Amino acid sequence: MANLDESAAVRRLLDRLGFGPRPGDLAAGFTATATTLLNPVPDPAPPPNLGAPVARPGTDAAARKQAAQAIAQQELTLVGWWLDRMVTTGAPLTERLTWFWHGHFATSEQKVRSPQLMLRQNETFRQQGIGDLTTLARSLIADPAMLLWLDAQQNTVRAPNENLARESMELFLLGIGHYTEDDVRAAARALTGWTVDRTTGTARLAPRRHDGGTKTILGASQNFDADSFVDLVLSQPASPRFIAGRLWFRLVSATPPPSDVLDRLAAAYGPTRSIHALLTALVAEPSFIDSAQTLVKQPVEWLVGLLRALGIRPDQLPAKALLAGLRALGQVPFEPPNVGGWPADTAWLTTSAALTRLHLAELVSAKADVTSITKVSTSARPEAVRRLLGVDAWTARTMAALAKVTDNPRALLAIAACAPEYTVSQ
Repeated sequence: MANLDESAAVRRLLDRLGFGPRPGDLAAGFTATATTLLNPVPDPAPPPNLGAPVARPGTDAAARKQAAQAIAQQELTLVGWWLDRMVTTGAPLTERLTWFWHGHFATSEQKVRSPQLMLRQNETFRQQGIGDLTTLARSLIADPAMLLWLDAQQNTVRAPNENLARESMELFLLGIGHYTEDDVRAAARALTGWTVDRTTGTARLAPRRHDGGTKTILGASQNFDADSFVDLVLSQPASPRFIAGRLWFRLVSATPPPSDVLDRLAAAYGPTRSIHALLTALVAEPSFIDSAQTLVKQPVEWLVGLLRALGIRPDQLPAKALLAGLRALGQVPFEPPNVGGWPADTAWLTTSAALTRLHLAELVSAKADVTSITKVSTSARPEAVRRLLGVDAWTARTMAALAKVTDNPRALLAIAACAPEYTVSQ
């Protein structure tokens, strides 16, 4: 195992527990940076002005078109607001965890069709995402957007729907191979009866739609409901290792951690199911600063990191062009492709994605302050861009590519932002 040097280790902290360094962020040491990141100060921001929920239209084509246009505008506002919050926040771990949980408990506006409900879920991730998983999971099992996304409104005592029960065990809390089909059927009964009021943005349990009988789930028998089902699943021996593994996979490396590392992370998470304690233990692991642990930046992570490094807010860019760029890259906030969330690692490194990324980088670089690049000689400009982006070092191959455009600072910046050393977090 080869450890990163101090500066690179700090940069990794800022990449993994945030969205990369801003100017000056690499000056602090590893311990001080970790302490600051792991203890975020609340960073309140006003919610976006989405307006009232759009009434569901009837069969009239004109009304349906008008409603769709109104929802699309609200969606654009919501995405822009969250991107701006990721870029400007002084508590990057809070937003990084909000992003992580959004991909973990993946819920898509494409089916929910309510920006207001998606915002409510987003705020739940932000407020509870660094606390204990019991509280967060209990909130999500009865979250209005989640209920709509997984058809839980159709889950009644007369006709149980298994979607939420299955995904809660398979993808959210336990992992494949640790439950049976009988467990899914019984868990579905425990989750019956929830309804969503789109106008008020609330969910409630309708007693007459709920199965109040005894259920046997994961070897335990009682009258389980939503909360006790969550408690039961989280108490399973496989759950802590599953949660620790998912955080490692998304925040550290697509290469699974050694078994002993996973054991220590699960132990830190402990009976209180503390996400904060788990992250603190993760950062303290020697393998966290192993130079071999790389992580391909997802498109949103890459874009937000670039904007933070350059001090550019999303509203300085054409909103529709920014959204179109992310959509072409395959990742728009609030629109995961399925309940499994977005792919990871090299799935993002396709030839078509590279060209789209370059076009988006050019859009960003057109607004950047390139004074720190233009004030030095052309031969020194690759180094100036390296410092600006917080890259540890350029390879000879990248240096050769950058040397061809040193007379054009904005092109230099755009190409550097698409270099492997920036798109893959070392």
